[in-house]
Amino acid sequence: MKAIRYALIAIVALVVLAIVAIAIAMAVIDPNDYKPQIEQVVEDQTNLELVLDGDIGWSFIPLGLELNDVEANLDGERFIALKQLVAQIDFWSLLAMSPQVSTFVLDGLDTHLSINEQGEGNWTHIMPDSAAVDEQQDKQDVTSNSGETAAPETEQGSGQTLNFNVENIQISNAQVHYSDQRTGQTVTLEDFTVNASNITLGSEFPLEIGFRVETSQPQFSVDGNIEVRLAANEALNDFAVSGLEAVFDMSGEPFGGKTVTAKLGGSAKANLENETATLSDFTASLANLTLSTQLDVNGFGDKPTLKGQVAIDEFSLKELMENLGQAAIETTDEAVLEAIAFSTNIGGAAGKPALSDLVIKLDDTTFKGSGSYNLDNGGVVFELQGDKLNADRYLPPATEGDATESAADAPAQTAETGPESDLLPLETLRSLLLDIDFGLGELIASNLTISDIKASTTASKGLLKVDEFSGKLYEGGFDANVTIDARTDTPKWTVSSDVSNVQTLPLLADLAEVTMLAGGANLKVNATTSGNRISVLREKADGQISFNLAEGEFRNMNLTRMACQGIALANQDQLTTTDWGETTPFNDMHGTLDINGNVFDNTDLVASLAGMKLEGNGTVDLKQTLVDYELGLRIVGEIHRDNACRVTEYVENVVIPVECRGDFSAGAASLCSFDGSRFRDTLKTIAENAARLKAKEEVDKVKDKAEEKISEKLTEKFGEGEGEKVKDALKGLFK
Repeated sequence: MKAIRYALIAIVALVVLAIVAIAIAMAVIDPNDYKPQIEQVVEDQTNLELVLDGDIGWSFIPLGLELNDVEANLDGERFIALKQLVAQIDFWSLLAMSPQVSTFVLDGLDTHLSINEQGEGNWTHIMPDSAAVDEQQDKQDVTSNSGETAAPETEQGSGQTLNFNVENIQISNAQVHYSDQRTGQTVTLEDFTVNASNITLGSEFPLEIGFRVETSQPQFSVDGNIEVRLAANEALNDFAVSGLEAVFDMSGEPFGGKTVTAKLGGSAKANLENETATLSDFTASLANLTLSTQLDVNGFGDKPTLKGQVAIDEFSLKELMENLGQAAIETTDEAVLEAIAFSTNIGGAAGKPALSDLVIKLDDTTFKGSGSYNLDNGGVVFELQGDKLNADRYLPPATEGDATESAADAPAQTAETGPESDLLPLETLRSLLLDIDFGLGELIASNLTISDIKASTTASKGLLKVDEFSGKLYEGGFDANVTIDARTDTPKWTVSSDVSNVQTLPLLADLAEVTMLAGGANLKVNATTSGNRISVLREKADGQISFNLAEGEFRNMNLTRMACQGIALANQDQLTTTDWGETTPFNDMHGTLDINGNVFDNTDLVASLAGMKLEGNGTVDLKQTLVDYELGLRIVGEIHRDNACRVTEYVENVVIPVECRGDFSAGAASLCSFDGSRFRDTLKTIAENAARLKAKEEVDKVKDKAEEKISEKLTEKFGEGEGEKVKDALKGLFK
């Protein structure tokens, strides 16, 4: 027992002697005497020029080092400077194998980072080039002891994790300056501060961070302040954040000189070993926009599982834009964009996050639906159903004279607006995998009212299909489908559509304030085109439109009056009627339009009117907004009570010519008129009718005289009774 006691005393004595020796050495040796050697070693090993202007101090209990006024220059310019560095470790905690940093102070750090015009960062010049390093390493290898064996590798075991504690960390007045000579961009981080205390693994500790960041392009600054409580286990694989309160005040050119505040708050946990994470009561706000979420994540790989909720509280978009210093959003209805909200549940299988109970509110419109995203192939499945939306309320307000100026200047503007942009991002479209169903109870757009809208769209490998696009409008309905083949650089478009019994009068009136045509329209459209720009699509369009209008009328034009003008000329008379009305009723107007680029050709227009049959052909040029039609009103019966418009045998079945020519964008009232240039053909027909009738009259006269003479002869020869029988037989012969 005495031997053990003496051994312990000896060990303690050695430790005490070692401590005393270290204490004496630290008290006797002044590290400032070694400044030249330290500076020289740094200059030999790096391209830095180290300047130690301040004192170097150390302490025994706590064991620590203090540096003051340190500066390192690179290529003749300051690279980094430090006003003060204090690092102290509790000596007794080292002996207990539980190291505890007593104090770490970093004050006045100033760093300058730059990139030259060749794209090289100055920090890449800190170390000498590789050739010099290799040469110095070779010298060290030659002078080293060849018989020295390599140190054995530290045996890896499952020893206990050190209990690492930090009593206090203070970083203040730190700043970093960054500049890029290629772009002229400069970024400055200043007033960077960090305060943390009682940092112990396995326990929660407070952390405060403050900073200011400024950029020159654009001129922009952020003042940030973060307060949070952090926790980490000793294995550093489980972390927790609680009580987060982060405030960022932003200002500068992006916000029109205004100051905008963004905030973050809430709690979070993450376990790297289990690959789980949780956001609890997490909120993020920007001005008057606030997002909140509760979210659990299981799996950090390619197939995470999500569960939670995300919501954006109701906010005013107009107020948000004003708060962000952006231009005001002007709308026809000033009351819109004042109540926008979003909420959804998040769930789904692993690798396939899904949204359920999705609700989007846009003022008085509500959309509900669901969706999912497949992380493996990028597939999107989405279903959304809305109630009522008046899109016209969200359009910019019309200004006085807009309609007239836009109609008159449209062709010129189109020619002068410069090169067109592509309609479709082809590479993006080829990567899409979509299956989307959309529905809307009622939509008002361009003053049109459409109800029961259904749309179904799929996309895969550059082939996009609108399998269904249907709805009801103006007592009728429509059903269309579109295919876009974007697998080549010249996408191909195929469009087919059926329109049934759509009332054209309210449709055209609401769409373009045009009231020239009324009736239930039935259309069948089959068209193809190719290209990726509007002008090209119109030029390459090809196909056919067949149409039929039943029980309709032409408005703002009276074709009966035009026909009567021609009949009165044929009758060599003058019309006396003054009230002709402004409409022309018709039955069953039908025909086909052949699509040839911007031009629609119509060669078989037919319509039944009162006492007339409308026949015609012509073209419609959509690019020039011109119509050029030659119409004919074939007289098949009485058409009007005016005596000058009486239908005699001379004018029956003749065609009264009408022409419709001009710019249809200016209105329909002046497009159609009586065509005097073609009326000579009508006069020829009338003359032919007259000649035929006159010839018939002459034949009848000759026939009557012949019958009379023969009758007299027969009576003389056969007597009165037998003569009448023979005359009756001869009448049949003459007929």
